[in-house]
Parts: sequence; structure tokens; C-alpha cells
Amino acid sequence: MPRSSSAPESGVRLQKVLAAAGVGSRRACEELIAAGRVEVDGQVVREQGRRVDPTGAVIRVDGIRLAAASGQVVLALNKPRGMLSTMQDDRGRSCVGELVADRKERLFHVGRLDADTEGLLLLTNDGVLAQRLAHPSHGVPKTYLARVEGVVARDLGRRLRNGIELEDGPVRVDRFRLVASAPGESLVELVLHEGRNRVVRRTMAAAGHPVRSLVRTQIGPVRLGETRPGRYRVLGTAEAGSLYRAVGL
Repeated sequence: MPRSSSAPESGVRLQKVLAAAGVGSRRACEELIAAGRVEVDGQVVREQGRRVDPTGAVIRVDGIRLAAASGQVVLALNKPRGMLSTMQDDRGRSCVGELVADRKERLFHVGRLDADTEGLLLLTNDGVLAQRLAHPSHGVPKTYLARVEGVVARDLGRRLRNGIELEDGPVRVDRFRLVASAPGESLVELVLHEGRNRVVRRTMAAAGHPVRSLVRTQIGPVRLGETRPGRYRVLGTAEAGSLYRAVGL
């Protein structure tokens, strides 16, 4: 359970914690507190100088959780093709841990991408967030851009939404659209909340359109954006807050 402290001799002043998290200047943070827009552990705080434990308190501004206030961080990384999603590999193969070696936090990767798939991979030092994002019960959608063999039929979207039978059970795509087509291949976008191994590749192969290349472009509210392969960005307050909200934290 999150811990906070209001004892005058302990903790850090709330406005200082907010400012350090990037909410605004100390004065602006005092105004937010006075306006009743700040919560600590579910309770609105209006008193100036309230002290909290920034490592344990759950702090929200306008309902958005401030991960940075408690030292939690979420990274959006663009995993290159050919790299493993693991933080380290005992066989010496290239892995995403190499790309975040400059970070001091102990990071977890949220889910995986197979070596041949590139795109968005989230990393965080918040174990609870990582578990919720990975658990299918929270239904966090993931968006993929796939270049597939053949020209897709008009009814493919309906077939995918109704369900494609795989060896480990049926899979249903939440949304599907044809982005572009060329002789012998198509570019399609799929949204699904499944987390099974190589589920997009297996689904499209079962539908008669093997995948030639695959990129994950979005997880929940977080987009890959302009982040280049092999690089990462730290999610800001609003973006990280929307991710926490998506899994009920």
C-alpha cells in the first residue's frame, strides 16, 4: 500500500515534489494545491507546506498520476529489427538492455517483440505498472503496421474481427484497415489486445497473408512517434499519467 507522511519533521514539501516532477514552478504548484487540484493517496490536499514521502505517496494533479514524483519512470523505446527484447542475454546476443545502459533505474521490459519485429517497447522501473500492462485482463490495445504478402480481400477485416483459429485458440482483431497496396503485397494496420507469442505473424499467416515486415506503433495511449530505431524517450507527465489511467492505477 502506498505510504505518505504528513508529519512536520519528515518528508518533502508537496510543492517541491510537484516542481521536481516537472509540473511547474514552485509558485505554480502552490496555486494548484490551493485550487484543490492535487491529491495525495486519494485525498485532496489544500494546505501549503504539506510534507509527503515522494518514494511512496501516490500523487495526482487533475486526476493524472505523477510517476516522476515517486521516482518511477517509463521509457518508450524503438526496438530495432534483429535485437532481442530482453535486458540481457547469456549467449551474448544483442538485446535492448544495451540501449538503456545509461539508465540508473532497474528497468523491466513490458511484454516482448520477437527479434524480427521492430517498434515500440515500453520499459519501466514500476513493477506493478509492468504487470498490469502485460496482463490481458486490462485489455490494453496494441497497434501494428504490417507489410504482408498478397493483395488483401475486402472481407479480410471482417474475418479478423470475427476470429481466426490458431493452434492455441482463436484470436480476434479489434480493428483492421488497409493502408496501401502494391503488386504482390499490402500494408495493413491491426489493433489487438492479445499478448500471445508472435500473434500478429501467426494470425496473418493463417489468414493467407504471411508477414514480410512488422512494426508496433502504439501501446495504449503511447505512440512510437518520431523516436528513431535504437533510441528511447522518457514519457512526460501527461503521457505517463494516461498510461497509468489505462490500467487503473
